[in-house]
Amino acid sequence: MTPVGIEPLPVRVATATDATALCALVNSAYRGDSSRHGWTTEADLLGGQRTDVAALETFICEGAREGTHVMLLNEDTAGAACCVQLERRGDEAYLGMLTVRPTDQGAGRGRGLLEAAERHVRNVWGARAVSMTVIEQRDELIAWYERRGYRRTGQTAPFPYGDLRFGEPKRPGLRFVVMRKELN
Repeated sequence: MTPVGIEPLPVRVATATDATALCALVNSAYRGDSSRHGWTTEADLLGGQRTDVAALETFICEGAREGTHVMLLNEDTAGAACCVQLERRGDEAYLGMLTVRPTDQGAGRGRGLLEAAERHVRNVWGARAVSMTVIEQRDELIAWYERRGYRRTGQTAPFPYGDLRFGEPKRPGLRFVVMRKELN
């Protein structure tokens, strides 16, 4: 539910031509020194890249062909401001890579994008629930999602150590918690 007085965040479905800008946005928000300007950094847990242009192009193009996944994008005068990856999984949806430009974090864009993503999967795909995985050591981020109605399912998933597509772990013991929200 959008708070009174706040307009829904305008989003569009990303295209392959957006992949370079999306890659820069995602990597700046999750990894390296630029990510430390926001509160969602993974820089102390993971090094390397979060994603690359080719992976984003593939995701976007396959989704357009199959109708099974999209990236929603919000832009402003400075370019790509936030994005989120969505994947259809039967009557549910998987949400990943919720990204907000580090200097804009804490201003409501992430909440607005999450609400837009939930509307999209409910209204376009007919999804009844949204699930996601969050690195277990990211207590503040898990708490943020819990305040938005997501709950831990009790399930966990291993971190893909050795697969550099997901980054270079800086510590042992990383794993994901699975979170889920029922949609009305």
